[in-house]
Amino acid sequence: MDKKQIVVVGGGITGLSAAYYLQQRIKKEKLPYEVKLVEASGRLGGKIKTVKKDGYTIELGPDSLLARKPAAMKLTRELGLEEQMVYNATGQSYILANNKLHKMPLGTFMGIPKDRTAIVSTKLISFKGKIRALGDLVIPKSEPKADQSLGHFMRRRFGNEIVDNLISPLLSGIHSGDIDKMSLMATFPNFYHLEQKYGSIMKGLQKSMPGNKKQKGKRPGGMFFSFADGLESFVHRLEENLDEGSVLINTAVDHIERKASHYHVLLSNGNVLKSDAVVIATPHTAVPKMFSQYPFFQLLHDIPMTSTANVVLAFDEKAMKQTVEGTGFQVARNSNYRITACTWTNKKWPTTTPEGKVLLRCYVGRPSDQEIVELGDEEIVRIVLEDLQKQMEIKGDPDFTIVTRYIKERPQYNVGHLDLVNRVRQDVAANLPGLFLIGSSYDGAGIPDCIQHGENVVQEVFDYLQ
Repeated sequence: MDKKQIVVVGGGITGLSAAYYLQQRIKKEKLPYEVKLVEASGRLGGKIKTVKKDGYTIELGPDSLLARKPAAMKLTRELGLEEQMVYNATGQSYILANNKLHKMPLGTFMGIPKDRTAIVSTKLISFKGKIRALGDLVIPKSEPKADQSLGHFMRRRFGNEIVDNLISPLLSGIHSGDIDKMSLMATFPNFYHLEQKYGSIMKGLQKSMPGNKKQKGKRPGGMFFSFADGLESFVHRLEENLDEGSVLINTAVDHIERKASHYHVLLSNGNVLKSDAVVIATPHTAVPKMFSQYPFFQLLHDIPMTSTANVVLAFDEKAMKQTVEGTGFQVARNSNYRITACTWTNKKWPTTTPEGKVLLRCYVGRPSDQEIVELGDEEIVRIVLEDLQKQMEIKGDPDFTIVTRYIKERPQYNVGHLDLVNRVRQDVAANLPGLFLIGSSYDGAGIPDCIQHGENVVQEVFDYLQ
């Protein structure tokens, strides 16, 4: 009996996870299926990339995995990587607002105050702003709504000042987005549900996460983890667990056609893969070209993409004449700084940096400042150093710098995102059975989310094939 063929397009963490979980299930159930993973670039892992330089372990993309999201932890254990796990060192984090570093208020969750003390104690906002922020406790819950902007929702509950100075830097920073355009239901629906259930976000947070006492002693560090040799070791271990010969790199997919009950996947090398099911794990921008004969994919062009860059700077610790005790800071969106955040990597991830050295990583490319990403490396580094000098005294040049750009690679979940994705998937189901769209463009952009997408699609594929 011929084996049924499954093609996974895209070798980032989503496609890699999908291929791994598909193959594991096939082996477990001894099914007559075969999986091929096709990747256009010369390596797997997408944005996850670690480099070793002069004794440093440097992440050019994401630097960690969120421990509270189970998908990444589950896969780490499956791959036997637990002994290599390292947790971030905990320490004071800051918000840069009004040209001053302010300590992140105690009693907040992702920038959202959990109690009155978090609002009253901070110097981030004025007395008037504090009174307005406390309004969350008495303002009636909003009328049920299919979607709205995250900014509109938070401003109604807490007022503009605390949103601009505290909430926006954290929540919009995660997505490199504009809080006043971001879809509440596609990014942080939990806050909407808390408001609807308890009539207040603060009351809801108090009820749903009363404290962290149960977490004490469970892990040695903070909320994030990586691996001793860097995050890319996670990718390498996944790759090692794929079936031999099942991965095609340096091979783009030019076109996909449905023929009767199967698909023809036309590759850039001129070959054609015949497949019974296809999983698309590429950025959404690549999909309309692959399916040019289907106009409904043009709707995907309505999902915006932003550009970002991160700048790694290594120093001798003697060059840092004035430093701040902490692990990093986020920048309020109404500040006159072009960096959006800075991580003191040597403090947050001590194993990454040689003794006597300092490693910083700064980010640029807010939605209103996209042009900075297009500048040359030297100019970006100059701007970053100029911003850093406003808050710390640095003597001398960095030992080295690395600028990494992500041009139009951050999908934006704007208001109406879930409806748009649902409409496209309905058209796919009606016209292209056996085709599945997954990844950071649709259902969640974090690495654990992408791993979960890869695991979830397995059942959908098998339900279709069986």
